[in-house]
Amino acid sequence: MSFADKLHFGEGTASPRRRLLGMSVGMVYLVFPIASLVSGEVTGVRAVWAGAALFGFIAFFIATVVSAKSFDKRGRATFPLLGVTTMIALVSSFAFGGAWLTLPVYTVVLFGFTLPPTWALAGVAMNLVVVVTAGLLTGDEAPGVIVLALQVVTLGVLFISIRNSRVLTRQLHEAQGEVARLAATEERLRIARDLHDLLGHSLSLIVLKSELAGRLAEGSPQVRREIGDIESVARQALVEVREAVTGYRQRSLSEELDGARSVLRAAGVRAEVRVSGTPLPDLLDGLFGWAVREGVTNVVRHARAAGCEIQVTYDGERATLEIMDDGRGGEPRGTGSGLSGLRERVAGAGGTMEAGSAPKGGFRLRVLVPAGVGTVA
Repeated sequence: MSFADKLHFGEGTASPRRRLLGMSVGMVYLVFPIASLVSGEVTGVRAVWAGAALFGFIAFFIATVVSAKSFDKRGRATFPLLGVTTMIALVSSFAFGGAWLTLPVYTVVLFGFTLPPTWALAGVAMNLVVVVTAGLLTGDEAPGVIVLALQVVTLGVLFISIRNSRVLTRQLHEAQGEVARLAATEERLRIARDLHDLLGHSLSLIVLKSELAGRLAEGSPQVRREIGDIESVARQALVEVREAVTGYRQRSLSEELDGARSVLRAAGVRAEVRVSGTPLPDLLDGLFGWAVREGVTNVVRHARAAGCEIQVTYDGERATLEIMDDGRGGEPRGTGSGLSGLRERVAGAGGTMEAGSAPKGGFRLRVLVPAGVGTVA
Protein backbone atom coordinates (compact mmCIF):
# COMPACT_ATOMS: atom_id res chain seq x y z
CA MET A 1 0.00 0.00 0.00
CA SER A 2 1.38 3.37 -1.04
CA PHE A 3 1.72 6.35 1.26
CA ALA A 4 -1.13 8.05 -0.63
CA ASP A 5 -3.36 5.04 -0.01
CA LYS A 6 -2.58 5.17 3.69
CA LEU A 7 -3.66 8.80 3.75
CA HIS A 8 -6.95 7.89 2.04
CA PHE A 9 -8.81 7.53 5.31
CA GLY A 10 -12.28 8.25 4.05
CA GLU A 11 -12.99 5.09 2.06
CA GLY A 12 -16.41 3.69 2.89
CA THR A 13 -15.00 0.25 3.66
CA ALA A 14 -12.11 1.49 5.83
CA SER A 15 -11.68 0.02 9.28
CA PRO A 16 -12.83 2.08 12.31
CA ARG A 17 -9.20 2.64 13.28
CA ARG A 18 -8.34 4.16 9.90
CA ARG A 19 -11.51 6.27 9.91
CA LEU A 20 -10.72 7.45 13.43
CA LEU A 21 -7.20 8.38 12.39
CA GLY A 22 -8.47 10.32 9.39
CA MET A 23 -11.16 12.18 11.33
CA SER A 24 -8.94 12.91 14.31
CA VAL A 25 -6.19 14.69 12.41
CA GLY A 26 -8.05 17.96 12.88
CA MET A 27 -8.32 17.45 16.65
CA VAL A 28 -5.04 19.30 16.91
CA TYR A 29 -7.20 22.43 17.23
CA LEU A 30 -8.25 21.23 20.67
CA VAL A 31 -4.94 22.70 21.74
CA PHE A 32 -6.83 25.99 22.22
CA PRO A 33 -9.17 24.85 25.03
CA ILE A 34 -6.29 22.88 26.53
CA ALA A 35 -4.10 26.01 26.45
CA SER A 36 -6.83 28.03 28.18
CA LEU A 37 -6.79 25.50 31.04
CA VAL A 38 -3.00 25.33 31.28
CA SER A 39 -2.52 29.11 31.07
CA GLY A 40 -5.01 29.75 33.85
CA GLU A 41 -7.49 31.56 31.66
CA VAL A 42 -10.14 29.31 33.19
CA THR A 43 -9.60 28.69 36.88
CA GLY A 44 -11.18 27.21 39.99
CA VAL A 45 -14.30 25.07 39.78
CA ARG A 46 -14.95 26.24 36.24
CA ALA A 47 -11.58 24.81 35.19
CA VAL A 48 -12.49 21.42 36.70
CA TRP A 49 -15.82 21.34 34.89
CA ALA A 50 -14.23 22.60 31.67
CA GLY A 51 -11.55 19.90 31.82
CA ALA A 52 -14.16 17.21 32.49
CA ALA A 53 -16.27 18.46 29.58
CA LEU A 54 -13.26 18.44 27.25
CA PHE A 55 -12.24 14.93 28.32
CA GLY A 56 -15.83 13.68 27.91
CA PHE A 57 -16.13 15.27 24.49
CA ILE A 58 -12.96 13.58 23.22
CA ALA A 59 -14.02 10.20 24.65
CA PHE A 60 -17.49 10.30 23.13
CA PHE A 61 -16.15 11.67 19.84
CA ILE A 62 -13.83 8.66 19.50
CA ALA A 63 -16.58 6.25 20.60
CA THR A 64 -18.96 7.65 17.98
CA VAL A 65 -16.43 7.19 15.18
CA VAL A 66 -15.52 3.64 16.23
CA SER A 67 -19.18 2.58 16.66
CA ALA A 68 -20.04 3.17 13.00
CA LYS A 69 -19.43 0.17 10.73
CA SER A 70 -18.75 2.43 7.76
CA PHE A 71 -19.69 5.89 6.51
CA ASP A 72 -23.11 4.67 5.36
CA LYS A 73 -23.76 1.98 8.00
CA ARG A 74 -24.22 3.09 11.56
CA GLY A 75 -23.93 0.84 14.59
CA ARG A 76 -26.61 0.52 17.27
CA ALA A 77 -24.76 2.92 19.59
CA THR A 78 -23.79 5.49 16.95
CA PHE A 79 -26.81 7.78 17.29
CA PRO A 80 -26.91 7.76 21.13
CA LEU A 81 -23.17 8.47 21.26
CA LEU A 82 -23.54 11.22 18.69
CA GLY A 83 -26.32 12.76 20.79
CA VAL A 84 -24.15 12.80 23.92
CA THR A 85 -21.20 14.28 22.00
CA THR A 86 -23.42 17.00 20.56
CA MET A 87 -24.88 17.83 23.96
CA ILE A 88 -21.43 18.18 25.55
CA ALA A 89 -20.36 20.53 22.75
CA LEU A 90 -23.49 22.68 23.08
CA VAL A 91 -23.39 22.96 26.87
CA SER A 92 -19.63 23.71 26.86
CA SER A 93 -20.09 26.44 24.27
CA PHE A 94 -22.64 28.30 26.39
CA ALA A 95 -20.93 27.58 29.73
CA PHE A 96 -17.36 28.50 28.85
CA GLY A 97 -17.34 30.27 25.46
CA GLY A 98 -13.98 31.26 24.01
CA ALA A 99 -11.90 28.26 22.99
CA TRP A 100 -14.80 25.88 23.73
CA LEU A 101 -16.66 27.31 20.74
CA THR A 102 -14.42 25.06 18.64
CA LEU A 103 -16.26 21.94 19.87
CA PRO A 104 -19.31 22.46 17.59
CA VAL A 105 -16.87 22.54 14.67
CA TYR A 106 -15.88 18.96 15.48
CA THR A 107 -19.54 18.04 15.92
CA VAL A 108 -20.43 19.06 12.36
CA VAL A 109 -17.61 16.81 11.12
CA LEU A 110 -19.31 13.90 12.90
CA PHE A 111 -22.65 14.93 11.42
CA GLY A 112 -21.17 14.97 7.94
CA PHE A 113 -19.76 11.46 8.29
CA THR A 114 -22.57 9.71 10.16
CA LEU A 115 -25.88 11.30 9.16
CA PRO A 116 -27.82 11.39 5.88
CA PRO A 117 -27.18 14.65 3.98
CA THR A 118 -30.47 16.33 4.94
CA TRP A 119 -30.02 15.61 8.65
CA ALA A 120 -26.38 16.62 8.48
CA LEU A 121 -27.27 19.98 6.93
CA ALA A 122 -29.84 20.53 9.68
CA GLY A 123 -27.10 19.77 12.23
CA VAL A 124 -24.76 22.27 10.56
CA ALA A 125 -27.45 24.96 10.77
CA MET A 126 -28.06 24.16 14.46
CA ASN A 127 -24.36 24.37 15.32
CA LEU A 128 -24.05 27.63 13.41
CA VAL A 129 -26.79 29.14 15.57
CA VAL A 130 -25.13 27.75 18.73
CA VAL A 131 -21.69 29.20 17.89
CA VAL A 132 -23.06 32.66 17.07
CA THR A 133 -25.45 32.79 20.04
CA ALA A 134 -22.97 31.39 22.57
CA GLY A 135 -20.24 33.71 21.27
CA LEU A 136 -22.47 36.77 21.74
CA LEU A 137 -23.70 35.70 25.18
CA THR A 138 -20.22 34.95 26.52
CA GLY A 139 -18.77 38.23 25.20
CA ASP A 140 -16.32 36.78 22.67
CA GLU A 141 -14.84 39.02 20.01
CA ALA A 142 -16.90 39.26 16.84
CA PRO A 143 -14.06 38.40 14.40
CA GLY A 144 -13.33 35.15 16.23
CA VAL A 145 -17.00 34.17 16.31
CA ILE A 146 -17.34 34.90 12.59
CA VAL A 147 -14.32 32.72 11.78
CA LEU A 148 -15.73 29.82 13.82
CA ALA A 149 -19.15 30.26 12.21
CA LEU A 150 -17.55 30.05 8.76
CA GLN A 151 -15.66 26.93 9.80
CA VAL A 152 -18.89 25.29 10.96
CA VAL A 153 -20.49 25.91 7.57
CA THR A 154 -17.53 25.11 5.32
CA LEU A 155 -16.33 22.02 7.19
CA GLY A 156 -19.86 20.72 7.57
CA VAL A 157 -20.57 20.98 3.85
CA LEU A 158 -17.09 19.67 2.98
CA PHE A 159 -17.40 16.50 5.05
CA ILE A 160 -20.94 15.85 3.84
CA SER A 161 -19.52 15.92 0.31
CA ILE A 162 -16.63 13.64 1.30
CA ARG A 163 -19.01 11.10 2.82
CA ASN A 164 -21.24 11.16 -0.28
CA SER A 165 -18.25 10.62 -2.54
CA ARG A 166 -17.07 7.65 -0.47
CA VAL A 167 -20.53 6.08 -0.50
CA LEU A 168 -20.81 6.59 -4.25
CA THR A 169 -17.36 5.05 -4.71
CA ARG A 170 -18.39 1.96 -2.77
CA GLN A 171 -21.62 1.68 -4.76
CA LEU A 172 -19.63 2.02 -7.97
CA HIS A 173 -17.35 -0.84 -6.91
CA GLU A 174 -20.41 -2.98 -6.16
CA ALA A 175 -21.92 -2.09 -9.53
CA GLN A 176 -18.67 -3.00 -11.29
CA GLY A 177 -18.70 -6.37 -9.54
CA GLU A 178 -22.27 -7.01 -10.67
CA VAL A 179 -21.42 -5.96 -14.22
CA ALA A 180 -18.56 -8.46 -14.22
CA ARG A 181 -20.89 -11.17 -12.89
CA LEU A 182 -23.47 -10.40 -15.58
CA ALA A 183 -20.77 -10.42 -18.24
CA ALA A 184 -19.60 -13.84 -17.04
CA THR A 185 -23.19 -15.09 -17.12
CA GLU A 186 -23.67 -13.80 -20.66
CA GLU A 187 -20.45 -15.45 -21.76
CA ARG A 188 -21.53 -18.72 -20.18
CA LEU A 189 -24.83 -18.54 -22.03
CA ARG A 190 -23.03 -17.81 -25.30
CA ILE A 191 -20.86 -20.88 -24.83
CA ALA A 192 -23.98 -22.93 -24.07
CA ARG A 193 -25.68 -21.71 -27.23
CA ASP A 194 -22.60 -22.49 -29.31
CA LEU A 195 -22.32 -25.98 -27.86
CA HIS A 196 -25.99 -26.66 -28.45
CA ASP A 197 -26.19 -25.13 -31.93
CA LEU A 198 -22.86 -26.25 -33.37
CA LEU A 199 -21.59 -29.35 -31.62
CA GLY A 200 -25.06 -30.64 -30.77
CA HIS A 201 -26.15 -30.31 -34.38
CA SER A 202 -23.02 -32.04 -35.67
CA LEU A 203 -23.39 -34.94 -33.25
CA SER A 204 -27.05 -35.35 -34.13
CA LEU A 205 -26.05 -35.49 -37.80
CA ILE A 206 -23.41 -38.14 -37.04
CA VAL A 207 -26.02 -40.25 -35.25
CA LEU A 208 -28.42 -40.02 -38.20
CA LYS A 209 -25.70 -40.82 -40.74
CA SER A 210 -24.56 -43.78 -38.62
CA GLU A 211 -28.09 -45.16 -38.55
CA LEU A 212 -28.33 -44.81 -42.32
CA ALA A 213 -24.90 -46.40 -42.88
CA GLY A 214 -25.86 -49.29 -40.60
CA ARG A 215 -28.92 -50.05 -42.70
CA LEU A 216 -26.83 -49.92 -45.88
CA ALA A 217 -24.28 -52.36 -44.40
CA GLU A 218 -26.73 -55.20 -43.77
CA GLY A 219 -24.52 -57.65 -45.65
CA SER A 220 -21.36 -57.03 -43.62
CA PRO A 221 -21.71 -57.77 -39.89
CA GLN A 222 -18.25 -56.42 -39.10
CA VAL A 223 -18.87 -53.09 -40.85
CA ARG A 224 -22.28 -52.84 -39.22
CA ARG A 225 -20.72 -53.48 -35.81
CA GLU A 226 -18.14 -50.71 -36.32
CA ILE A 227 -20.82 -48.31 -37.50
CA GLY A 228 -22.87 -49.22 -34.42
CA ASP A 229 -19.94 -48.30 -32.21
CA ILE A 230 -19.70 -44.93 -33.93
CA GLU A 231 -23.42 -44.36 -33.39
CA SER A 232 -23.16 -45.32 -29.70
CA VAL A 233 -20.22 -42.97 -29.09
CA ALA A 234 -22.00 -40.12 -30.91
CA ARG A 235 -25.19 -40.63 -28.89
CA GLN A 236 -23.25 -40.63 -25.62
CA ALA A 237 -21.37 -37.49 -26.67
CA LEU A 238 -24.69 -35.82 -27.55
CA VAL A 239 -26.06 -36.65 -24.09
CA GLU A 240 -22.96 -35.23 -22.42
CA VAL A 241 -23.14 -32.04 -24.50
CA ARG A 242 -26.79 -31.54 -23.52
CA GLU A 243 -25.92 -32.09 -19.86
CA ALA A 244 -23.09 -29.56 -20.12
CA VAL A 245 -25.39 -27.01 -21.79
CA THR A 246 -27.98 -27.50 -19.05
CA GLY A 247 -25.30 -26.93 -16.41
CA TYR A 248 -24.13 -23.75 -18.11
CA ARG A 249 -27.59 -22.36 -18.56
CA GLN A 250 -29.39 -23.21 -15.39
CA ARG A 251 -29.18 -21.63 -11.99
CA SER A 252 -31.80 -22.14 -9.32
CA LEU A 253 -34.57 -19.61 -8.86
CA SER A 254 -33.38 -18.75 -5.34
CA GLU A 255 -29.88 -18.00 -6.66
CA GLU A 256 -31.30 -15.80 -9.41
CA LEU A 257 -33.52 -13.93 -6.94
CA ASP A 258 -30.51 -13.26 -4.70
CA GLY A 259 -28.55 -12.10 -7.72
CA ALA A 260 -31.47 -9.89 -8.81
CA ARG A 261 -31.51 -8.14 -5.43
CA SER A 262 -27.78 -7.43 -5.68
CA VAL A 263 -27.98 -6.21 -9.29
CA LEU A 264 -30.94 -3.92 -8.63
CA ARG A 265 -29.39 -2.52 -5.44
CA ALA A 266 -26.13 -1.79 -7.26
CA ALA A 267 -28.12 -0.02 -10.00
CA GLY A 268 -29.91 2.14 -7.43
CA VAL A 269 -33.26 0.39 -7.93
CA ARG A 270 -35.38 -0.52 -4.90
CA ALA A 271 -36.16 -4.26 -5.02
CA GLU A 272 -39.16 -6.03 -3.52
CA VAL A 273 -39.27 -9.83 -3.86
CA ARG A 274 -42.24 -11.99 -2.83
CA VAL A 275 -42.43 -15.77 -3.15
CA SER A 276 -45.56 -17.67 -2.17
CA GLY A 277 -46.79 -21.24 -2.47
CA THR A 278 -44.95 -24.54 -2.56
CA PRO A 279 -41.46 -24.96 -4.08
CA LEU A 280 -41.35 -25.16 -7.87
CA PRO A 281 -40.52 -28.41 -9.67
CA ASP A 282 -36.93 -28.57 -10.91
CA LEU A 283 -37.68 -27.78 -14.55
CA LEU A 284 -39.94 -24.86 -13.68
CA ASP A 285 -37.36 -23.66 -11.15
CA GLY A 286 -34.74 -23.44 -13.89
CA LEU A 287 -37.14 -21.77 -16.33
CA PHE A 288 -38.20 -19.13 -13.81
CA GLY A 289 -34.56 -18.55 -12.85
CA TRP A 290 -33.87 -17.81 -16.52
CA ALA A 291 -36.90 -15.49 -16.65
CA VAL A 292 -35.79 -13.56 -13.55
CA ARG A 293 -32.33 -13.05 -15.02
CA GLU A 294 -33.66 -11.77 -18.34
CA GLY A 295 -36.33 -9.58 -16.74
CA VAL A 296 -33.98 -7.92 -14.25
CA THR A 297 -31.37 -7.38 -16.95
CA ASN A 298 -33.97 -5.46 -18.97
CA VAL A 299 -34.93 -3.38 -15.92
CA VAL A 300 -31.32 -2.39 -15.27
CA ARG A 301 -30.50 -1.67 -18.90
CA HIS A 302 -33.64 0.03 -20.17
CA ALA A 303 -36.25 0.89 -17.53
CA ARG A 304 -34.73 3.91 -15.74
CA ALA A 305 -36.80 2.77 -12.79
CA ALA A 306 -36.65 3.64 -9.10
CA GLY A 307 -38.35 0.44 -7.92
CA CYS A 308 -38.89 -3.11 -9.13
CA GLU A 309 -41.25 -5.78 -7.80
CA ILE A 310 -40.68 -9.50 -8.39
CA GLN A 311 -43.48 -11.90 -7.45
CA VAL A 312 -43.45 -15.70 -7.77
CA THR A 313 -46.49 -17.84 -6.96
CA TYR A 314 -47.12 -21.58 -7.32
CA ASP A 315 -50.33 -23.30 -6.20
CA GLY A 316 -49.62 -26.80 -7.49
CA GLU A 317 -51.58 -26.21 -10.70
CA ARG A 318 -49.75 -23.33 -12.29
CA ALA A 319 -46.72 -21.15 -11.62
CA THR A 320 -46.67 -17.41 -12.22
CA LEU A 321 -43.82 -14.93 -12.32
CA GLU A 322 -44.32 -11.18 -12.55
CA ILE A 323 -41.56 -8.58 -12.79
CA MET A 324 -42.90 -5.01 -12.66
CA ASP A 325 -40.96 -1.75 -12.58
CA ASP A 326 -42.00 1.90 -12.28
CA GLY A 327 -39.84 3.04 -15.17
CA ARG A 328 -40.66 4.49 -18.54
CA GLY A 329 -42.81 1.56 -19.77
CA GLY A 330 -43.58 1.47 -23.47
CA GLU A 331 -43.12 -1.31 -25.98
CA PRO A 332 -41.30 -4.54 -25.05
CA ARG A 333 -37.64 -3.87 -24.47
CA GLY A 334 -34.70 -6.09 -25.21
CA THR A 335 -36.27 -7.70 -28.30
CA GLY A 336 -33.00 -9.48 -29.10
CA SER A 337 -32.11 -13.02 -28.14
CA GLY A 338 -32.93 -12.48 -24.45
CA LEU A 339 -36.70 -12.07 -24.34
CA SER A 340 -37.15 -13.92 -27.64
CA GLY A 341 -35.29 -16.94 -26.30
CA LEU A 342 -37.27 -16.77 -23.07
CA ARG A 343 -40.54 -16.65 -25.00
CA GLU A 344 -39.53 -19.79 -26.92
CA ARG A 345 -38.62 -21.65 -23.73
CA VAL A 346 -41.90 -20.65 -22.05
CA ALA A 347 -43.86 -21.76 -25.12
CA GLY A 348 -41.94 -25.05 -25.13
CA ALA A 349 -43.08 -25.61 -21.55
CA GLY A 350 -46.71 -25.05 -22.55
CA GLY A 351 -46.87 -21.61 -20.92
CA THR A 352 -47.46 -18.03 -21.98
CA MET A 353 -45.39 -14.87 -21.65
CA GLU A 354 -46.55 -11.25 -21.71
CA ALA A 355 -44.21 -8.28 -21.93
CA GLY A 356 -45.36 -4.69 -22.16
CA SER A 357 -46.63 -1.64 -20.30
CA ALA A 358 -48.10 -2.29 -16.87
CA PRO A 359 -51.64 -1.06 -16.04
CA LYS A 360 -50.28 1.41 -13.46
CA GLY A 361 -47.33 2.52 -15.56
CA GLY A 362 -43.88 1.09 -15.98
CA PHE A 363 -43.08 -2.24 -17.61
CA ARG A 364 -44.31 -5.72 -16.75
CA LEU A 365 -43.00 -9.16 -17.66
CA ARG A 366 -45.47 -11.95 -16.83
CA VAL A 367 -44.78 -15.68 -17.25
CA LEU A 368 -47.46 -18.30 -16.60
CA VAL A 369 -46.69 -22.03 -16.88
CA PRO A 370 -49.00 -24.92 -15.97
CA ALA A 371 -47.78 -27.55 -13.52
CA GLY A 372 -46.65 -30.94 -14.76
CA VAL A 373 -44.34 -29.46 -17.38
CA GLY A 374 -42.53 -32.10 -19.31
CA THR A 375 -39.43 -30.59 -20.87
CA VAL A 376 -38.19 -27.09 -21.25
CA ALA A 377 -36.54 -26.50 -24.61
